[in-house]
This record gives sequence, structure tokens and C-alpha cells, in this order.
Amino acid sequence: MATSLYRIGRWAFRRRRLVGGLWLSVLVLAVAAAALAPAGEDEDLAMPGTESQKAFDLLDERFPQSNSQGAEARLVFRAPDGQRVTARQNKAAVEDALTSLDEGEQVASTTNPYTTGAVSEDGTIAYSTITYTADAVDLTASAKSALEDTASRARSAGLTVEIGGSALDAEEELGGTTEMIGVAVAAVVLVLALGSLVAAGLSLLTAFVGVAIAFCLVSALAVPLGLTSTVAILALMLGLAVGIDYALFITSRFRDERARGSEPEEAAGRAVGTAGSAVVFAGATVVIALVGLGVVGIPELTKMGMGGAGAVALAVLVALTLVPALFGFFGRRVLSRAVRKATRAAGERSHPVPGAAGRPGLGTRWARFVLRRPVAVLMIAGLGLGAVALPALSLELGLPGDESKSVQTTQRRAYDLLSEGFGPGFNGPLTVVVDMSGSADTRAATDLVARTVRAVDGVKSVGEPVLNKAQDTAVLTAVPRTAPNSGETKDLVHAIRDAVPGVEADTGAGILVTGTTALNIDISEAMSDALVPYLSVVIGLAVLLLTVVFRSVLVPVKAALGFLLSVGAAFGVLVAVFQWGWAADLIGIEQTGPVMSLMPILIIGIVFGLAMDYEVFLLTRMREAYAHGASPGEAIVNGFRHSGRVVAAAAIIMISVFAGFIGMNSPTIQTMGVGLAAAVAFDAFVVRMAIAPAVLALLGHRAWWLPRILNRVLPKVDIEGEALGRQVPSSAGESGAAVRRLPVGRD
Repeated sequence: MATSLYRIGRWAFRRRRLVGGLWLSVLVLAVAAAALAPAGEDEDLAMPGTESQKAFDLLDERFPQSNSQGAEARLVFRAPDGQRVTARQNKAAVEDALTSLDEGEQVASTTNPYTTGAVSEDGTIAYSTITYTADAVDLTASAKSALEDTASRARSAGLTVEIGGSALDAEEELGGTTEMIGVAVAAVVLVLALGSLVAAGLSLLTAFVGVAIAFCLVSALAVPLGLTSTVAILALMLGLAVGIDYALFITSRFRDERARGSEPEEAAGRAVGTAGSAVVFAGATVVIALVGLGVVGIPELTKMGMGGAGAVALAVLVALTLVPALFGFFGRRVLSRAVRKATRAAGERSHPVPGAAGRPGLGTRWARFVLRRPVAVLMIAGLGLGAVALPALSLELGLPGDESKSVQTTQRRAYDLLSEGFGPGFNGPLTVVVDMSGSADTRAATDLVARTVRAVDGVKSVGEPVLNKAQDTAVLTAVPRTAPNSGETKDLVHAIRDAVPGVEADTGAGILVTGTTALNIDISEAMSDALVPYLSVVIGLAVLLLTVVFRSVLVPVKAALGFLLSVGAAFGVLVAVFQWGWAADLIGIEQTGPVMSLMPILIIGIVFGLAMDYEVFLLTRMREAYAHGASPGEAIVNGFRHSGRVVAAAAIIMISVFAGFIGMNSPTIQTMGVGLAAAVAFDAFVVRMAIAPAVLALLGHRAWWLPRILNRVLPKVDIEGEALGRQVPSSAGESGAAVRRLPVGRD
């Protein structure tokens, strides 16, 4: 692999105008496709195979008209203190406001709270339901404006009015302050790490090219593939983070080769052949882990995985081709000023730079410190991560609703008013679907179902059954006494499902419990059940891949255990912040609750690949030094001397990018940002830079042991670029021409 990538690097360097033109063309086509494509829709989560999803599918079949409605809004009215919303003047204000909205653009219907019974028992709160002919993303600005004007009209009469429902939902917009801060921090770190504005700009430019193409492709394919804005944001987040990191790794290696006296084209080839091999492997692990999310069975999670995997794959291709092409455009300006001066003094191209390598930097000093005190470092780092991971034992999964939004939003205030007026369970009603196609007496069946559900402890009320035109399906609405995300509501769903089998046996009807609350519960339980199997698959894959790469048994086991520690600590942070509310005010979280159910598996898939990035880039240099005769301790120091600073910079960049998305007003993106930033910080700085060298120091030569039978069976993957020390073409364009021997050297 190293030799092939070496040729690609040299070819891209020589044909830089062609490579640059091709990527520019791809970018223009992607932008054009995104601009011409229709806007996608944010779809509700689905979980095929669960009872709640089966019920939704049955409703789509038996109630096609009612289930094809567009967006919905709820206008919630509250009377002034000491008054009732049923008072003459307040009733007139409500009805007057609704009348003005009834004939509005895209409005299908409005309900009158005084005729539908949508008034609280104490008479202080009422609500009207407005349905639209279009989905939320297709609602016009004037339709939304009319809804807000209606609320303002009622407010002018002294009423408190808030708006809930999906009508005001909007796709998350990018380009906020926190994202820009994250990119700015990444730029500063690049300049400090590389000592060159040109080199830093090169890494940012290539990352932006890759992520722009990925984002535009996701936008262009949103409608045909059903991709949501969350998929686009994940692609942007991942593509930007790994794109900068991969460009940094290859640029750093190119500068090392140039400092050693290699000609520019040769340095580009060797940088892609060595660091590029690690980039390919690291990118492949991320792609495999993200694509593997499809086995969980949630379409939205599968789409997120595929979108993120596509962005990472593009970042790898850009790093292998566009980065070496830009080396050719920028020339010596990629090097730091100090190295440029030294190369001129040493003879530009033919001699290594004096003192360019071997300086005892921070990475070298840290590695030697760990070698002197491996047990102490291992104990402190391991116990520290274990302590941070302890809150993960209390992990609860759920899906956020309006209750998780800021109290500054009208949706959250509407949610609170409805809870106050109609009880906490009103915002999360359960839908009981009765399939009576096999029942002889439909009336008796629905009555028995209603009585059975009412008798279940925790049910506040059960509405009258609504039958479809064929009279073979009935729908009953059961309102719980507790809030949608509470444990009591979860128990209630199971209690109703446990109570209905007897009714099914007596009536021949099929009974299913669904609704948004029930579906969220089913998805959360499915995620919990899939967490351990998916984690086992990921750990097994990590051990297998690292065994092949490093020709070792204990190194992969150490890497897998370290990965578990970093993921566990990240989960602990999520629980502490989002469930317990620690430091929640700092990131704008006003309501604690369960961790979003998709996050643990998604974080495992992403962090697995990113953890392998740092493992590969650090241990590749260690393995290379050990294979060339260095002692285990010398190999550890060599790895940190050449890769420690770059890996630290890459980790800070990735943390900055992920943390930059925490400020977005979306619980999903906030949770993802916090979880990924924490996981990368723990994995890079604690696991890979403290625990890993401490364990390797304690293992000594045994760290690189591989049974003979495995050595014969396992394929040879030249990720260190050893083949470049043998014969390779002096030019990528040679075919059967003379070859020359390239010195590997001890970097």
C-alpha cells in the first residue's frame, strides 16, 4: 500500500494543475447540484419491527387521509391573573384571533377550544389546534407570520399566548458564532504546530474543499434519499475535523522529509506513502464503524452513519491527492521560516537540515517521564478515567421534545402551559390502535379496550374511540398522569401492553400501543439493547485491524481497553451534564433529562475510528523504530518525538471543531458536540499519550510479540512504509525504467 500511495503522491505533485482543476470541478458541480435540488424534510424517527412502528404503519394504511396531514400548530391561551379564559371578553378575543387565521394561507383547519372542550378544568387555559396543508419545511414565511400575528392579536387583548407544534420548527442553520470560534481555534493551533501560515492555510483549505463537497452532496441527495439536516451537520462536523487532521499529518511528514534533504516531489511521495498509509487506515476504520451503524435498524441512524462515512471518505481522498498537489503550488513556503533559512544554509535540496531532528521537545520529555514512572502514570490516568466514567452507570436514554428547548422559545412555554392546564401527560398522549378486522363485534371490542386501558394505574383519561370509514380500525387516546420522558410513563406503556392480551383473546382484535411517546420509549429500549452487541463488534474489529497492522497481540488488546475507558468517560460526561445538570448553564441547557437515545451508539462508532487515528499515528513511528532495532523504550520515545506534537495538535483541532457545535440550538447537535469533544480529549491526551506508553513500557518486548501461526496467516499491511526503503520508481511515470534505492533512515 505504501508504494502505491507513494506513486500517487508524486503523481499528484507533478500533475498539480490537473488535480487542482479536477477537485475544483467536483466542487463546482456539487455546489450547483445542491443549489438546484429541492429542500429536504426533517422526518420523524422510525424503528421498524417495534410495536409502536407497526401501529403507525397500520394507521397509515387504515387512516390514509388523516395521516397525510401537514404541519400542526397549537395556540395556547392563558387568561390574565384572576380571570377565566371562558369570560366573555377573553372568549371574544380568542375567537376573533382564530377567525382571522381560519382563512389564512395553507391553513387546512382550526379548532375552537370552546366547542371541542379544549379548556382546562380551572378555566384559565385553552388551546386551539391548527393544521396546515403543507409540511413544516414547506410552510411559507407569510403562513408562519400569520400564525405569529394571530398570537400577537390575542396578546393585545391581555391574554398570554404561546405557540407549540411543528409549524414553527425549522432546520438548523449553520454559521453561528461558536462554530466560527471552533474553526478559529483550529487555525491558531495549525499555525503554532506548523510554524507557517501557508502550511496552516493549506490544511484548512483542503479540509474546506472536502467538507464543502460532502455537505453539498448531502443537500443535493436530501430528497431522493430522505436525508435530514442532522445528517448534513454530522457530515460537516466530521468532515471538517478529520479533513484538517489528515492534511496536518501528511503536511507534517512532508516537512520532515524536506528537512531531511529530500527533493520536493520525493518528499511529497514519501509523505503520502507513509503518513498517507496511516490516513487510509484511520479513515477506513471510521468509515467501517459509521457504515456499521446500519445494523442497528434505525433508518435515521443509518443515514447519519452513511453521511458521515461519505464525508470521511472524501477527506481521505482530498488528503491523498489535493494536499500533495498544493505542495507543488506553494513550494518552500509550506516549510517554517526557521527551516527555510536552515535549508538555504545547508544547501537547499541535497543535504539534511542540521539539528532539524532529535531536539528534546515536550513530547520527548513526556515520553521519558512515563518511562521512568509507568506504574504511577497508569494508575493515575486509569483511575481518573474510571472516576469520570462512574456517572455512566446512571445512563438513561430518551428522545428530546419541546420540554428540552430553552424557556426563551415559545414552543417550550406552550409546553409548560399545557402541562399546567391539562396535566404533565397531556404533552405525551398514548395512541391505542385496535385492529378489528378479525373481530365479530366491533362495538364490544372497542368498549372492552377502553375499559381495560382506563383501569391501568397511571392513566388519567381515555378518549372516545375514532373509527375509520371501513369500521375495522379504532383509535383511542390515553393521557398519562406523568410527563412523556418520566420513568412512570415508560412503565405505563408496558403496563398497558401487558393488560391487553386478554382482551385480544376475548375479542379477536389486535391491539397496539403507539404515539410519539411510545415510539420514543421503543427506540430508547432498542438502543439500550443494541449498545453492548455493537460495542462488542467494534472492539472485535479494533483488535483484528490493529493485530494486522502492528503484528502484535497485546497492542490491540491495550488499544481496545483504552477505547472502552475513553468512551465510558465520555458517557459519564453526558450523564453529568445532560441528566444531572453539571455545568449545564455554560452551554445553555435549561432542562435536564435523558441522554438522546441515538448518541451512545453514534459516539461509539465515531470515536472508534478517531481513537484508531491517534493509535496508528503514534504507534506507527514506534513500530517502525522497533523494527529497525530500537529498544522498546527508545521506540516509545521515537514515536513521541516525531508524532506526539502532531497528534496533540490534531486532537486540539478536533476538540475545537466538535465543541464549536455545542452552541447550536439543537439538543441532538449539542449532545453530539459535548460527547465527541469529551471522548476525543480523553482518548488522545489520557489514553493514547499516558496509558498507552505506560502499558508499552511495562510490557517491553512482549508488546510486539505475535505467535508464529498468526504471523504466517495474517496479511502484511505496510503501513510504516518499509517498502519505500527497498526499490521504488524514481518517478511515478516510469514503467520498467531503472529504479534506485531510497534510504529509510531513522526519522
